[in-house]
Amino acid sequence: MASVTVVKSDSEHSNIQRRQVEYAPRPSLRTWLIGRPLATADAPHQTIGKAVGLAVFAADALSSVAYGPQEMMLILAAAGAMALGNAFPLSLAILVLLVILTLSYEQTIHAYPSGGGAYIVARDNLGELPAQTAGAALLTDYILTVSVSISSGVAQLVSAFPELYPWRVGIAVALVGAIMLINLRGVKESGITFAIPTYGFLVLMFLTVGVGLLRFVMGGLGQVAQPPHYEFPEVLHPITLLLVLRAFSNGTTALTGVEAISNGITAFREPRSRNAGLTLVAMAAILGSLLVSITFLAVRIGAVPAEAETVISQLARTVFSGRGLLYLAVMGATTLILVMAANTAFADFPRLSALIAADGFLPRQLAYRGSRLVYSRGIGLLALLASLLIIIFRASVTALIPLYAIGVFLSFTLSQAGMARRWHKIGRLKPGVEIQELGSTLRFEPGWKWKMAVNGFGAVCTAVVMMIFAITKFSAGAWIILLVVPLLVLMFTGIHRHYQHLARSLSLDHYGPPPPVRRHRVIVPISGVHGGSLTALDYARSLSADVTAVHVSIDPAETERVQAKWERWGDGVRLVILESPYRLLLEPLLGYIEYVAAARQPAEVITIVVPQFVPAHWWTNLLHTQTAVLLRLALLFRRGIVVTDVPYQIA
Repeated sequence: MASVTVVKSDSEHSNIQRRQVEYAPRPSLRTWLIGRPLATADAPHQTIGKAVGLAVFAADALSSVAYGPQEMMLILAAAGAMALGNAFPLSLAILVLLVILTLSYEQTIHAYPSGGGAYIVARDNLGELPAQTAGAALLTDYILTVSVSISSGVAQLVSAFPELYPWRVGIAVALVGAIMLINLRGVKESGITFAIPTYGFLVLMFLTVGVGLLRFVMGGLGQVAQPPHYEFPEVLHPITLLLVLRAFSNGTTALTGVEAISNGITAFREPRSRNAGLTLVAMAAILGSLLVSITFLAVRIGAVPAEAETVISQLARTVFSGRGLLYLAVMGATTLILVMAANTAFADFPRLSALIAADGFLPRQLAYRGSRLVYSRGIGLLALLASLLIIIFRASVTALIPLYAIGVFLSFTLSQAGMARRWHKIGRLKPGVEIQELGSTLRFEPGWKWKMAVNGFGAVCTAVVMMIFAITKFSAGAWIILLVVPLLVLMFTGIHRHYQHLARSLSLDHYGPPPPVRRHRVIVPISGVHGGSLTALDYARSLSADVTAVHVSIDPAETERVQAKWERWGDGVRLVILESPYRLLLEPLLGYIEYVAAARQPAEVITIVVPQFVPAHWWTNLLHTQTAVLLRLALLFRRGIVVTDVPYQIA
């Protein structure tokens, strides 16, 4: 039960009171699944440090080393086994791009300590349309992050246990549901849950590449034993610039999680910017070293990019000489990190959708925090959309990859271009002058030219990669994202126009009090004469003396009984009987209401008072016609008509 305590009035003679409500939610299945509700005051205690932050926001980027090299080698394989050696220099090029992005987002984190990433940067510096484009691109990419990561994790599992292959789609959807439940428990709890597996994966991967490099230096690494079957094309493609660019674009999927930390700064403990920045640098160092090392070793052992067995599986059993305990540990940890990579999207998608919703471009419900101080509706929406993609594409990483990364590189480009524009604005300020924008404060900084150059160069690099991805992957499925992002922007615009129209309609700027109600007509639909209908009749008579009861006649015998009872219990209130030869209930009633409404005067209100049974058990509501609900839906857009129901509790 809730108890209410009067705390104080706003002033001595004010008619406004503040009341403290103390409510202890009852234990339920919901609280058992996601934990007890948290008070708003608990929000500062739900923040996380650098160690947990790395597990929450870097899992996506770190896990991409499990599929990035394989997808890069898969494209090179079109030119034959000898072409796979080009994967290593391509990984070095990706490493350079990673360094550029890290420097750029390090600046973004300190410039926008409240988070928001590309969306906020583009909104404040490039305008509404670029901001909505960045938001649509990132939301799309987060959905794909969950789909690709979970599907890749299941692929690792299937590599170790091939008999699970027919069940891969069901396993993937179940894993999405499990991660959703963990995230509904809150950022702090989900971070702690995922921290141990994340660091376990890092230890095992560094052990794998460390042992592999040591064996390579000592000359004892050798080649992968019994590699999976892969059909190299009979007519080999030449190693053209287009082929290399396609392989490079596939490999850049390893960078898709770099922006995650800049979007989730508010989840970190104070000092937020410093903790988030250090986490970003640590993530980039780990990601770069693993990406280059795994690619180098995969080329040296002659790994084959086949769906039947992943490159990581081939590397692990080569380094550890078979499918022993260490191999199984590596595969288990890789599966877990790929599954947990989806957690990055579950941490950022709800935050970004809440920011966009707060600006009025998505439904406002997405901006509300749930009982565990997380954006529950955003988490549920992400799980639903990602599961649909997994089902449609049969949990195939190769089929999902062409859709991946275009959105995030578009957001990279807009973010860096927005930051370059920000530094340009800062350079035009005089020392000591401050300008407050929605997401940050502008003040003169001496090194603005160098910072603008870093972000500008980053924007050019990511724009080039985005174009490469769009061109090389267009026919393979990238056209879907190039179509979806503009459609999402149009949807954002439509939602925003609705909220703007609503705000204008509700504005008090030109508000005038409505004309007083001169006449109040009340209509009471009744199915029979009983305690419920008479209770509704009493309520109706308290509203107005002009009350009309209406009965729709389907059965003449029943109508006679209603009429006889009404003469005894109706207390002089007129009863209108509507003959319904086709046994319709709602349509004749609506027709009568329309008839009455047609003669309504300007200062007249028509109220439909509907008796409603309230049975002792909720499920027995299914046994009763929900007349009040149906009438509300039918009359929702009619002016001057009010529908209310009068509950009649049945013990």
